[in-house]
Amino acid sequence: MTLTVLGISGSLRKGSFNSAALRAAVELAPEGLAVEPLGIGDIPLYNEDVRSQGLPAPVQSLRDALKRADGVLIVTPEYNYSVPGVLKNAIDWASRPPEQPFDRKPLAIMSASTGQLGGARAQYHLRQVFVALNARVLNRPEIMIAQAAGKFDESGRLADEPTREFIRKLLGALKSVIEERR
Repeated sequence: MTLTVLGISGSLRKGSFNSAALRAAVELAPEGLAVEPLGIGDIPLYNEDVRSQGLPAPVQSLRDALKRADGVLIVTPEYNYSVPGVLKNAIDWASRPPEQPFDRKPLAIMSASTGQLGGARAQYHLRQVFVALNARVLNRPEIMIAQAAGKFDESGRLADEPTREFIRKLLGALKSVIEERR
């Protein structure tokens, strides 16, 4: 049986290093684990008045995918020392009652940045968000792809072998946590 991990990139940019890192995770997933990306670009800005009338279709799709998934992988850039608004917005929509889908869900985080810290501050803020949502966030390994422009080739493929190995280890750890949960 194949375990399913929902993959979410916190970037909407076409040439995003984070979306490229998510594509690498799809490619590097261990046997028995499938990473299935889901875009969040169509999710409207959160508005409780809209939610009270019913969930917009893109939000319902996200919630359904989260509910079906055995685990979650979020790959995020860092904007102004924190989580991009588009990602936080998607999390806010998905986490509204009823049946908050992140509760006890195994979750891994990666980030990529052209800077020296590789998105570390965004990861730490994202970890705080998931404490409130009671997700089972992996503590290690931490994947922070610093100076990302030099780690991907011109076609957007992750070419840096040490980083590829770190991603393999992260996905292996996520798979183990999912299996322990079963």
